[in-house]
Amino acid sequence: MLTHTSLAAQLAAQRDDPVRVLVVGAGIAGITLAQLLRRDGLHPVLIDRAHDDAHPGYMLALLPNADAAIADLGAMDRYRALSVPLERYRFRSHRGRILRTDPLGALLQTYGDYRGISRGELIEVLTDEGCEVTFGATVTSVARAGGGERTAELITADGTAVHARFDLIVGADGIRSRMRDVLGAGEIEVVDTHWAGWVAWAEDADGDPGLGEELWGAGFFLGVYPVRGRLGVFLGGPAPELAGGPRRFAQTVRDRLAELPPRLSAAVDAIAADDDPYLWHLDDARVRRWVLPDGVLLGDAAAGFLPTAGVGAAMAMESAWMLARMLRGTDRRMLHGALTEWERIERPRVESAQQNSRTLARLMFRRGRVIAWLREVALRVLTVRAALGPIVRLVAERPDPGFGSAGRPDS
Repeated sequence: MLTHTSLAAQLAAQRDDPVRVLVVGAGIAGITLAQLLRRDGLHPVLIDRAHDDAHPGYMLALLPNADAAIADLGAMDRYRALSVPLERYRFRSHRGRILRTDPLGALLQTYGDYRGISRGELIEVLTDEGCEVTFGATVTSVARAGGGERTAELITADGTAVHARFDLIVGADGIRSRMRDVLGAGEIEVVDTHWAGWVAWAEDADGDPGLGEELWGAGFFLGVYPVRGRLGVFLGGPAPELAGGPRRFAQTVRDRLAELPPRLSAAVDAIAADDDPYLWHLDDARVRRWVLPDGVLLGDAAAGFLPTAGVGAAMAMESAWMLARMLRGTDRRMLHGALTEWERIERPRVESAQQNSRTLARLMFRRGRVIAWLREVALRVLTVRAALGPIVRLVAERPDPGFGSAGRPDS
């Protein structure tokens, strides 16, 4: 559970920590890092610019490389209870016919489960033992102090300016990160698909919680992804074609399909029936460096993913876990070396996964019936194993640092 706590109380708690850490952003990456550091005996200050956690988000798919963070938090049983295994993936033609159904479970069974979970329930897993956060707080500037410290100016919800010193400032405030500018990240590489889509919840008309389905249409995309007790739905297309709103676009999709089985029909209905479905703009972001002179970037702030490979949340959690491991037992003198080693190991992995998502986006977000037909010819022989091969290799080769940055075994 996220618990609103005053900034003063959080600052007082970390006064004697060997490394004083500020984590900006209480999303998946920021919460994972803060909770792991707390498990290791530190007291990181966690803040978020939102004023509460009223909108927990939608569906996520987590690859097994997220498991290490969950296990270190002692939350694996809770995670399994609140998630479902994604056992099969079904691909449908642009007219709605089934082209293939592939086993996802078999693809990853050596390494663990690929699981579906709502973002809200994942946060519940990560904060099961409580998680203190100061809502409504932002960082406006960071200045260098003596001894490698940084002074951050924080503005609280009531407009009060607070100046506090930290040894490490972590920007984990999402794909639209403000901390990139505060920390001086410089130029950002962005891939904009010029597509967008609405996200909503639907009942599972078939009662098949292990099946994820995608329909790559001629100028639209429909995805259905199971979580515990319901389905996450994404319906999207070229951004200009969504101007008429979700109901009109949903009807356009129906008009283009030769067949729409009950499960997908319920998914389209859910988008049309939602009074205010979340509109997701499909772009990503990548910074050149994660370790910056005044802090580091983590999760979507460092590398925000397109949702095409279902790997962004897991990579954010892996990065947070890896950073927490590198900080275990580290003091102020060893901090820079630990951060440098973390980026050396983790950034190439994340960027490789991000590139896989970009490659799939070029295949998925296309328009025109001829292109859709050619794509389907290719996908009759391109299995999920082939499409996600680079991701599977990343899972197989996930890092497991047995030594801290000083070359001594982790405790």
